[in-house]
Amino acid sequence: MNSPASRVVLSCTGLAKSYGKGAGEIRVLVGVDLAVAEGELVALIGANGAGKSSTLKAIAGLLAPAALGVHGPSAVLFDGEPVAGLPAHALAARGLVLVPEGRGVFGQLTVEENLAMGAYLRSADAAQREAIAADRDDIYRRFPRLRERARQSAGTLSGGEQQMLAMGRALMARPRVLLLDEP
Repeated sequence: MNSPASRVVLSCTGLAKSYGKGAGEIRVLVGVDLAVAEGELVALIGANGAGKSSTLKAIAGLLAPAALGVHGPSAVLFDGEPVAGLPAHALAARGLVLVPEGRGVFGQLTVEENLAMGAYLRSADAAQREAIAADRDDIYRRFPRLRERARQSAGTLSGGEQQMLAMGRALMARPRVLLLDEP
């Protein structure tokens, strides 16, 4: 529950998305409204095909939401600024990161290299290198199995280990908002 001092960091108003055109058009999102306050955990719950993944992808910049929803313009605000239509890398740089369904690890890279990819937007100065190393150690504390597999190719990990790696990689970006699709 939001406390009076909670600040909304992410909100959607009238979020809409369709696939296809004309008679073959399928509306998957119609007027989705949500707000996430700082420090709050929010879950989207629904049946298969209800639009949960499409909602997260539209918020994270992997799908372009419809400019106009059923009841007016669609809007996605992050820190009070409109971000609908920005590419995923721009949103990640602002602190909005998605762990997609299916994990999406870089199979040919090692666990450690995958974690480094999560920090790619951070500067390479000495202070940041130390902070990145500390963050990697924190990921290894959270997911000890990844430390054991640090030099192993990510594609050879079990599904659960790949999911740990995908979440660890996302955390390496130091997100303000972390979106998890079917964790």
